Amino acid sequence: MLDQVDQHYKGLTYPWGYNQHSGEGEPFKVAEGVWWVRFPMPMSLDHINIWLLEDGDGWTIVDTCLRTKDAKAIWESLFSGFMQGKPVKRVICTHMHPDHMGLASWICERFGCELLMTREEYLINHFLTSYTGQEAPEVGIRFYKRCGFSEDQLENYKKRFGGFGSMIYRLPDSYTQITDRQTLTIGDNYWQVIIGKGHSPEHACLYCPALKVLIAGDQVLPRITSNVSVFPTEPDGNPLTDWLDSCARLKKILPPDLLVLPSHQSPFTGLHTRLSQLIDFHRSLLQRILDTLKSPQRAIDLYGVMFGREINASEYLMAAGETIAHLHLLLATGNITRSLDAEGVYWYEQNPDSQLHKQDEDAIPHPV
Repeated sequence: MLDQVDQHYKGLTYPWGYNQHSGEGEPFKVAEGVWWVRFPMPMSLDHINIWLLEDGDGWTIVDTCLRTKDAKAIWESLFSGFMQGKPVKRVICTHMHPDHMGLASWICERFGCELLMTREEYLINHFLTSYTGQEAPEVGIRFYKRCGFSEDQLENYKKRFGGFGSMIYRLPDSYTQITDRQTLTIGDNYWQVIIGKGHSPEHACLYCPALKVLIAGDQVLPRITSNVSVFPTEPDGNPLTDWLDSCARLKKILPPDLLVLPSHQSPFTGLHTRLSQLIDFHRSLLQRILDTLKSPQRAIDLYGVMFGREINASEYLMAAGETIAHLHLLLATGNITRSLDAEGVYWYEQNPDSQLHKQDEDAIPHPV
């Protein structure tokens, strides 16, 4: 049973406590026909929240966890126990990351049901899983060398390359596309697909006006910021601009009084407050980076400014991606310059003729 403690924390309200959860594999009702199940994961982010939606004589599942023995065992227990042997009618994946898609195909095969997701997420997942078992490409090595990686760090990247697909049960050969503002009838309610970008290319949230519920995936998390990274597959990408635009858009089109169901941590209310916090966090971080770049720096030199702590070997790739995302926004707005040295490493420096531009108030609003 969830304890109703610590309901208010840093501007948000947590109906069941800000650090509470349903218990691993134990469904907990959060709205009519909506059940929360927490699955464990063997990593620093040690859980994911899965959502079971009552759907007439069956179920709709939103996200699935990694492909692990523990996750499969929890699903088997749910299928025969809480879900009463009723069929899974469809699986919806908010986006293509392994903790969300790991067992999607396994469940679809088991029940002969369809997989629903956005086109970009499905295709990019296919693309990334195709790297399984392959050697790291030269473009990837060059990308991380330009960040300032040492030879040991580059070797670590090579060893880890291709691991994405190992966490995912192979994708089905077909899927059903969902699109922005599309509506889905699930049980007695309709849910609207709301797309966000930046954390992943075409992330689907699900909004039910009747229940005042938003299944937010990784697009809005209550106490951590979603990873927004540049990767070697799109080395000049600018996902942080997409992310900030998405935060502003969600604030504009969604009401403030929703129960937000995130993929990590606990359900909360205060959507607009949290979106403003996320925007403000990145704006402040961009300013700190800009101030640091009064002298030339490599991407890896900015880890202290970015994260405020030492980054260990297992975090280096993700840290590089997030740092580059912030640098690329500053490049795009003309606030910094970039130069390539004789060793093939990028150096970034503040453009003395520019100051951090104030973004359009409608595109990136100030926190309220």
